[in-house]
Amino acid sequence: MFKINVVIDFVFFTSLQASAQSTGSWNILNLRMDLNKGFSLFGEAQLRSLKYYDDFHYHEFKAGLNYRVHKNLLVSMAAGKYDTYGEGGNFELPKNNAEIRLWPQVLISQEINKLKVENRFRTEMRFTTNGYRNRFRNRFGVAYPLFPKKNLELGVYNELFFTNKEPYFERNRISVNVTYKLNPSNSFMLGFLSQFDYKINDETGKNFIQIGYYHSIVRKK
Repeated sequence: MFKINVVIDFVFFTSLQASAQSTGSWNILNLRMDLNKGFSLFGEAQLRSLKYYDDFHYHEFKAGLNYRVHKNLLVSMAAGKYDTYGEGGNFELPKNNAEIRLWPQVLISQEINKLKVENRFRTEMRFTTNGYRNRFRNRFGVAYPLFPKKNLELGVYNELFFTNKEPYFERNRISVNVTYKLNPSNSFMLGFLSQFDYKINDETGKNFIQIGYYHSIVRKK
């Protein structure tokens, strides 16, 4: 029995190491602070690599304001800096793209029994090194608690990217993740994301292991 377990472990870690050569890392740090009367501020930093913590090629920094119109409706306005580097190393120059984005967003959510359903619409005004571009994103997702305490949640999301110029369709992105809510202020996320690009010339990469930390500054009532 011991030998069988050793063989299984060896095969598992060998396959994991091989897959890591073509699977990148996607790291997220998100901060949010509640304000008065439904308003909140947020900031987020992301760092991505084309291999598992190697060939770092992308980072972004963004911040914005949320307003909860209704318990099922959240609107946002944000801006950010997005940089994509060349492949073959860490932050290879020259950059493929350096970009400033301004984006309004609408998030519609609904709970059906234990299932959480959301639909997110975002319009991006993109000031890139290749000129001004528009992009429209629609993400649909569902989340379900894995245990009665509801502090561990499984989420599945699919997002489509469109433009108002040919080829119109740019990208399809699907992700599966597990989020652990340590307390009302701190959450951790582990997931896998895969995307298909069609004639896109900015951030690249196909498969990513996602790791995220989310911290909320909650106002005492």
